[in-house]
Amino acid sequence: MDSLSQIVLGAAVGEAVLGRRLGNRAMIWGAVAGTIPDMDVLGKYFLSELDNLAFHRGISHSFLFCVLGSLVFGWVTNQLYRSRYHSWVAMGTKGVAAVIIGFVVNFLTQILAPGAWWPIAVYIPLVGYWGWKHGQRRYFEGNWKAPDANLRGWVLLFFWGFLTHVLLDCFTTYGTQVFAPFSNQRVAWGTVSVVDPLYTVPFLVCLILATRFARDHSRRRFWNGLGLAWSCVYLILTAVNHHNVHRTVEEALLEQGIMNQRFFIAPTIFNNLLWNVVVDDGDEFFLAQHSIFDEVPIVFHPLSKGYDQLHDVETDETLGVLRWFSAGYFNAVRREDGSLQLNDLRFGTFSGRAEDPDDYIFRFNLMDRGPSLPYGFERAQGGPPDEKAQDMMMDLFDRAMGLSPKDLSLQRPQL
Repeated sequence: MDSLSQIVLGAAVGEAVLGRRLGNRAMIWGAVAGTIPDMDVLGKYFLSELDNLAFHRGISHSFLFCVLGSLVFGWVTNQLYRSRYHSWVAMGTKGVAAVIIGFVVNFLTQILAPGAWWPIAVYIPLVGYWGWKHGQRRYFEGNWKAPDANLRGWVLLFFWGFLTHVLLDCFTTYGTQVFAPFSNQRVAWGTVSVVDPLYTVPFLVCLILATRFARDHSRRRFWNGLGLAWSCVYLILTAVNHHNVHRTVEEALLEQGIMNQRFFIAPTIFNNLLWNVVVDDGDEFFLAQHSIFDEVPIVFHPLSKGYDQLHDVETDETLGVLRWFSAGYFNAVRREDGSLQLNDLRFGTFSGRAEDPDDYIFRFNLMDRGPSLPYGFERAQGGPPDEKAQDMMMDLFDRAMGLSPKDLSLQRPQL
């Protein structure tokens, strides 16, 4: 999931584990725990783009890391709070909280008023002033007391923060190497979009309401528990939607006589109503989109695999990594400038028909360096160009509202 969702989940888990002892500090450290696994994105600074693709959601998202990482981070945090620098640690925690809240402010600003900057411009000096006055009075005048948490409590906070992060990512399409380093198998249930406001926003509201009550107040536990309950219920609902759409696709393939070796379904971005479908019949792919509000049968659009444009498809090192990463759901196309583009079809297209190279949501650029060398690799910008983004997103949301029989012409396959 996106970073904000993981921050909110981590904060709620931290509150559930140590909220009665630490109050809002439990949420802060829970948010930190919910963010740490994604620090593997720093791999881009010392790994090649291809290696970083395989590294992300690897060892840092494994069950082994949940156990060993919680022991390490729990011990370090416990030692920091009991060192002579505890005042600085406490101030640092407040600083982390300010950054996290600023991230939330910016996220909500971009949803309500894309491109606006003034909320952050107002937020930064206000937080700076409050931090200075509050910190000077509390932490450097002898009024601060170390939190009432022991080593076991810190280890449990990090363990559940890491584990829930890993499990939430398993619900997405990207895939998570939960068994690393013993296996590179990626667990990807594909029931929820990597960004889903209907999951995150209600959860965030419950968390904010919880912070308004004292650490031992029953309403604090109620609101935090309600947020965690919403997280669980919503993920269960996405699994139900996945099951129903999977069954609908199976029935449609059978009725239309499309023989398939396998198929993959996943929700489109920002919602759980509209689902992308990619079918592999061995010789070619079929693409489709299906909304749970559709009143018409699914229409499948044939798509060439494009492997004839690639050399050494089975043996090329770069293609081998991309085949593993995409679970074999990939095709190759030529752009107008002659460059070669490879697309991970699990993430689908905006139109559901692969109308042009920019229609693919998750794509890579390949550089042909000759038959004796593996392809060069570059991660391409996801989604449509800026000038097309607003129209394509609006079309996507309109499509999520479902098709009636009179709209069936919109689904006509391209021959």
